Amino acid sequence: MPDFTSELAESMADEVLERFERYVRIDTQARRDRTGSPSTTGQLDLARLLVAELTEIGLADAALDDNGYVTATLPGIGAEPLPTIGLIAHLDVSPDAPAAGVEPIVHRDYRGGVIELPRAGTVLDPASMPALEDKIGEDIVTSSGDTLLGADDKAGIAEIMTAVAHLAAHPELPRPNLRIAFTPDEEVGLGASLFDVEAFGALCAYTIDGSTLGELQDETFTAAEAIIAIEGVDVHPGFATGKLVNAARLASRIVAALPADRLSPETTSGSEGFIHIYEMEGTAAAAKIRAIVRDFDDDLLAEHVALLREIAERVVGEEPTAKLSFEVNAQYPNMRRHLEAVPEVVDIAERALRAEGLTPLRNPIRGGTDGSMLSAMGLPTPNLFAGGHEFHSVREWISVQDMAAAAAVIVRLAAEWGAG
Repeated sequence: MPDFTSELAESMADEVLERFERYVRIDTQARRDRTGSPSTTGQLDLARLLVAELTEIGLADAALDDNGYVTATLPGIGAEPLPTIGLIAHLDVSPDAPAAGVEPIVHRDYRGGVIELPRAGTVLDPASMPALEDKIGEDIVTSSGDTLLGADDKAGIAEIMTAVAHLAAHPELPRPNLRIAFTPDEEVGLGASLFDVEAFGALCAYTIDGSTLGELQDETFTAAEAIIAIEGVDVHPGFATGKLVNAARLASRIVAALPADRLSPETTSGSEGFIHIYEMEGTAAAAKIRAIVRDFDDDLLAEHVALLREIAERVVGEEPTAKLSFEVNAQYPNMRRHLEAVPEVVDIAERALRAEGLTPLRNPIRGGTDGSMLSAMGLPTPNLFAGGHEFHSVREWISVQDMAAAAAVIVRLAAEWGAG
């Protein structure tokens, strides 16, 4: 039997796994360029299930709004006045890999070495995934190898649901008023775009959307998206001499002109930002490049955008009859500047982690969460671990023990806030 962080975590392990396996089977993949909220109907299927389960737990006001947001309240227990604290996770999964037909597999009592998944030749190898080396004796959950698992962020949902059910069943435990929210379309940067902070009514909140056991994050990238559209001059190739301006070739030249040894995700780490080309499409007549631009420093982010713009204008400008459109969309801000004003929000989370026997890991997120935008909107929202690894890929995996520990940390968090 693998070790658990605590008896509390052990008591919730079966339930958190049961919930997780149920939730990941629902296809909630988000879609870019959404025309409504949520971007896909599968997110509503999960949302309706969660409303029913929250109601069954005893949260009488559980509801799904017109934009796909689930909210509910677990009233506090203790001496008044009690603060109201939020717990947040997102319904959707990434559009970066297949997400339909997820079949979770539990690899009990992992003994080390390579885990071979039954489909697509997918393997989990600790030689390239060193986090696996810390999970000897634990129960590892994967997909079948040809889809995402959905730990990002259905693990967070399962952990919140399990913790809330535990707290509802144990009225002797101190807790504040807890506001629950499950948001749509976080993976396409829109999870907080229609979030009603005022109606939510919380002093602060915590997203359960991190990775490694013990993570507590109060700093994220500032993020922008750049969309480069190129209009060429299409001519029959047999008559193209001196006339054809191939938009697809211009797009390729823009990408090739980016630095090869820096400013990309694969060449950066720590606090270094990047320009990431994540999608290209094109014909001789028209082409489009989509890029995400990230940095912890806003001035450096602006420099990265300026570099991408300069390259695009230079390359396309060499063809006078070609046309260029360069669009930049802000996605989310670095939450740090908003959380610095309320240090107790992070301090209390640290106390909860230590109460569960964990050492807080204070690593900035090389990405973002709903908390990035929510913090800027007036709801301070740091991020806690959910336990998943290899997000946005068919190699995604999670430990049952880490999920149970995350649920236990939520219970400890409630105790810290409920103690006054």
